[in-house]
Amino acid sequence: MDAFQSARDLLLRCRDDYEAAYREFRWPVLDRFNWALDHFDRMAADNEGTALWVVGDDGGEEKVSFAAMRERSNRVANFLRSRGVRRGDRLLVMLGNVVPLWEIALASIKLGAVLSPATAMLTTEDLQDRIDRGEMRHVIADAASASKFAEVKGHYTRTVVAGSAAGWTDYAGADAAAAEFDPDGDTRASDPMLLYFTSGTTAKPKMVLHTHASYPAGHLSTMYWIGIREGDVHWNISSPGWAKHAWSSFFAPWNAGATIFVFNYARFEARRVLGALGRYGVATLCAPPTVWRMLILEDLRAFPNRLREVVAAGEPLNPEIIERVQQAWGLTVRDGYGQTETTAQFGNSPGQPVRPGSMGRPLPGYRVALMDPDGRIGDDGEIVLDLDPPPMGLMQGYLDSPMPTAEIGGHRYYRTSDVAARDADGYYWYVGRADDVFKSSDYRISPFELESALIEHEAVAEAAVVPSPDPLRLSVPKAFITLKPGFQADRATARSIFVFVRERLAPYKRIRRLEFTELPKTISGKIRRVQLRAGEHQPARAKSGTEFWEEDVM
Repeated sequence: MDAFQSARDLLLRCRDDYEAAYREFRWPVLDRFNWALDHFDRMAADNEGTALWVVGDDGGEEKVSFAAMRERSNRVANFLRSRGVRRGDRLLVMLGNVVPLWEIALASIKLGAVLSPATAMLTTEDLQDRIDRGEMRHVIADAASASKFAEVKGHYTRTVVAGSAAGWTDYAGADAAAAEFDPDGDTRASDPMLLYFTSGTTAKPKMVLHTHASYPAGHLSTMYWIGIREGDVHWNISSPGWAKHAWSSFFAPWNAGATIFVFNYARFEARRVLGALGRYGVATLCAPPTVWRMLILEDLRAFPNRLREVVAAGEPLNPEIIERVQQAWGLTVRDGYGQTETTAQFGNSPGQPVRPGSMGRPLPGYRVALMDPDGRIGDDGEIVLDLDPPPMGLMQGYLDSPMPTAEIGGHRYYRTSDVAARDADGYYWYVGRADDVFKSSDYRISPFELESALIEHEAVAEAAVVPSPDPLRLSVPKAFITLKPGFQADRATARSIFVFVRERLAPYKRIRRLEFTELPKTISGKIRRVQLRAGEHQPARAKSGTEFWEEDVM
């Protein structure tokens, strides 16, 4: 605990001095470490400061102090233990931004269970995959989501939050559990703690495993990038179930001792979000560029606030956003970069010059290089992380595939599959992916996963999915489809395919555009996605007669 506290305090002390922070910071050496017990509970003891502040769509508020959250998470841990949750058990949680989400996360860490957050957008097929491959032994969901598990087979306990469901145990039973928690033993920093599913170069999402060190202590880099201070009101606009929610709505703010703020709106409205910033005294704000693009459509000057730090992550940040916010509020939106597999790797840190369009410089604790296709280190290429020693924020590994590494000149590196360039001053500029994975809004999309769903349609012989430019969401998935004999490249067939994938893919993964065509291939028969991508980015490209957009045919 002393090592963690010392590393944290150094970053808070050097928050405006990047050179000193990068030079002096060392990841804490941790053997036995349980962040919820060793950090959060110590910070929360007799602490009546606000830990969590949830504002509902109707204006109702819930404020939970650090002390109350400590006690409440103890009760939940004892309750879950009575439900059979044991150290190492995998626990799938599908909840919105409600207070129990934070209680359960802390309780899971205290128990030594492995938490697997899930978005409510998942389909029954997605859930079955997670139960099976993830070997989930327990599920916690709200009443609205519980019905999705009716057809999900498996031997797992079921606990329902804020409602009732046949065959499910009511989470309210935690109220009667003991207020003091006694762990069943020490937690090793290397023990598994979080299991995320993320799109990659496989038909099914990869399973990313993090430890009791990699995310809690690893997110010291994220705390530093955002610039959170103790006592700040911090708002991260993100949905539960994604790694970014754990980044900035859990570990980073509570590493600093800040208040986590949530506005639970039913539908995003830029004016309401902007109004909430001032009304609730938000000091630090993190939002994906998709949200920033909607916010700057309003007159920002009409919404005074007390913001000190504003950041963006999830996809490249438009320089126009930085300029508009600077003109209206006198604040610079600072970009950052990381992955589900890591914590924040790069960032434009507080008090440092920002190069618009740059994702910044390597954050304290991360030693990076750029590797070209021939394995040479230079000023452009794939981002690789030095593994001698590995950064604490790096995952333990994929459960279903080997860690992507390379050895160059006697050094081992972790390969991120993201490509960047570095300028003479050490700032990094995001270029794209080394594979065919792409971003839509702030979601990572695997073309292989979408193509696997498409070819199950009776009319589809072959399919290739690439990003198609979109003014709001950066890009949307577009499918190029070769039809089987006997099927027509017409509106009716397009509609049939759109309906088919709607039933099988979560909303964030849906195909939004499709085009019937013969697929370009290499001499060895591989689909030339690079050619399809290039065609989509031609200036003033007109729709072909065999191209259909979802909004036009549904």
